[in-house]
Amino acid sequence: MRPRSLLHRVSERIADVTMIGVVRAVFAILRLIGPDRSSAAGGALGRLIGPLLPVHKVALANLRAAFPEKSEAERRAIAKGSWENLGRTGAEYAHLSQIFDYDHLDPKPDGRIQVEGIEHFIALRDDGRPGLVFSSHLANWELPAICAARYDLDVTAVFRAPNDPAVAHAVQEVRSQTMGGLEAARPGAAFAMVEALEKGGHLGMLIDQHFTRGVVAPFFGRPALTNPIMGKFARRFECPVHGVRVVRTGGARFRLELTPPLELPRDAGGEIDVQGAMAMMTAVVEDWVRERPDQWLWMHRRWRPEFIKPAPAKEKPGAGAPGFDRPPS
Repeated sequence: MRPRSLLHRVSERIADVTMIGVVRAVFAILRLIGPDRSSAAGGALGRLIGPLLPVHKVALANLRAAFPEKSEAERRAIAKGSWENLGRTGAEYAHLSQIFDYDHLDPKPDGRIQVEGIEHFIALRDDGRPGLVFSSHLANWELPAICAARYDLDVTAVFRAPNDPAVAHAVQEVRSQTMGGLEAARPGAAFAMVEALEKGGHLGMLIDQHFTRGVVAPFFGRPALTNPIMGKFARRFECPVHGVRVVRTGGARFRLELTPPLELPRDAGGEIDVQGAMAMMTAVVEDWVRERPDQWLWMHRRWRPEFIKPAPAKEKPGAGAPGFDRPPS
């Protein structure tokens, strides 16, 4: 058993190194042909291959749940657009530093990147307080972290590495060269996030995917489990919370939109209500997705009712304690 186990580990390592080399070679080719043709090629590949994959059924099921009023043809068109956006985003990793060409001191109307709400971004940078920024898997969702790094906003971007080791390695290389602080979503990551906020830094996080130990927040009228950590940090640090979305305006061109700080709901004691805060942030994301559904990542199983515990039944008036009969009248 031991030699076979060793051989298996060696084979896996060789396969990983080979795939890393292949991914690097693909990135090198993409860099040669430029961002526009790379994005177009990735989009075409996504539209071609995506609908053939098993996870396409997940996308269509999600779309049926989110848009029951749309026809099946409309939902299939949105799904294909989502695959195109994903393919474009993957190809654009080779050009992220080149794509982000925005300068708020000299904005160019014909630039690849336009930013709305730059004043909120600058206020976050200069107010001397910690801050939170939530986002979603819309258009090219990597761009806000690059924007923060370009303008010296001390942000730690919380990310989840891709499942494929070769892709994860290539993506991490790009992120480390173009972004500021990075923190992988892992056990113990919360301690690093707290430390960043205690030093007056900022956190950026995507909040639109299932989180098994999350709080329930309505999303397209259905309960969804959402990571509560942004709400918990907002409650603990009493810091501003902004949303940022990316809109693909055509090809490898984008608009970043940073919202004003949200007025989060509070409990009877005046503290931020964590579940209410996450519901509000999720509602913002839903509005974004409704506006540009073909630019969102529909392939993820966002709704998982099997993980949602039913609310405890309310005790009937006059009922005895659990496990005991009602006392006689």
